[in-house]
Amino acid sequence: MSTQHTAELVAAARAGDPRAQDELVSAHLPLVYNVVGRALNGSHDVDDVVQDTMLRALDGLGTLRSDESFRSWLVAIAMNRVRAHWQATSGGPGQSGLEAAQDVADPGADFADLTVTRLHLSGQRRETARATRWLEPDDRALLSLWWLECAGELTRADVASALELTPQHTAVRVQRMKAQLESARVVERALETQPPCEGLRAMTGTWDGRPSALWRKRIARHARECLRCSGLWNGLVPAEGLLAGLALVPVTAALLAGVRSAAAAGSGPANVAFAEAATQLSPVVSAPGRAARRKGGAEAAGEGPDSRAVQRRRRRNRRRAIGGAVVAACVAGGGLVYLGQLPGAKKTEAGGVPGSPLGALSAPDSGVPQPSGSASASPPASAS
Repeated sequence: MSTQHTAELVAAARAGDPRAQDELVSAHLPLVYNVVGRALNGSHDVDDVVQDTMLRALDGLGTLRSDESFRSWLVAIAMNRVRAHWQATSGGPGQSGLEAAQDVADPGADFADLTVTRLHLSGQRRETARATRWLEPDDRALLSLWWLECAGELTRADVASALELTPQHTAVRVQRMKAQLESARVVERALETQPPCEGLRAMTGTWDGRPSALWRKRIARHARECLRCSGLWNGLVPAEGLLAGLALVPVTAALLAGVRSAAAAGSGPANVAFAEAATQLSPVVSAPGRAARRKGGAEAAGEGPDSRAVQRRRRRNRRRAIGGAVVAACVAGGGLVYLGQLPGAKKTEAGGVPGSPLGALSAPDSGVPQPSGSASASPPASAS
């Protein structure tokens, strides 16, 4: 989608055009899903963070200084919601971000495996995607942006803006992250080597099979010092070359339907079929959305504390509407639908850790910040 067309959609969506809002969501949801999904790899809350990002963006269109900068502004919102998620799940000052990420891990929703499966990756591309699980949360969040820069979806200016860093500091962070990713790729190679290295088998005897920064360092150090494994460092194609032009991981039909319906529930009369179906199939869930529409835009346009309360109610109503929207998507029979993110839904355990720790990762693949100026329209900067 061209920058000019995006700007026209933003202007129309701000004016309340439901078709423009729907198209804006549909066009940019895959970008947000890939940013959040990779940054929160394995989290139960990826869909919730994605939805929250899109709704905050739609609610905040009036604060956007330049319609042409919508894309970079949206990515910055996504990263802020990722940080907020980390803070909300940290469990207190004594728990690290990595521990918090492990606490909410969902073995059936591993974004690295989703990337491999849905994009049909093989060879070193597959190796790189799976290596992302070994990074610390901060590096994984940076990787989620740098990956999209390499794929041509973001510019270096977008990445720096989302990280709230200067381009120079961003370049330093990227270099450090790339070094960690390279060692993680070697770890993947070491664990997949057949027959396995006996020294590595003995060293990982106490490993529980879960990727972590500690075991990445231990296995990578073994690969440097072991005569048999030292050759694994050879022949690594630069990651930026592997990621260049790679497609985005597609969004599920349920997530798209849910975000569309949640947006429609608080933004006036909706033209989205999912919202109407949700109203008929789940009147209890959808009632708040109907009440919000009856109140109309007059309250939301008010001044002072009352208008803030209205905005909060609108967001709550939108989130409640998502349940009915997903049910509607199932009944409508459209596309790929999963119910794992619905409240009370049972989580699948597909892609769980095999019995052998050494073979854990070699198993078959499963399954509003303040707006900045216009993003650079130049091609993505070299990933250095």
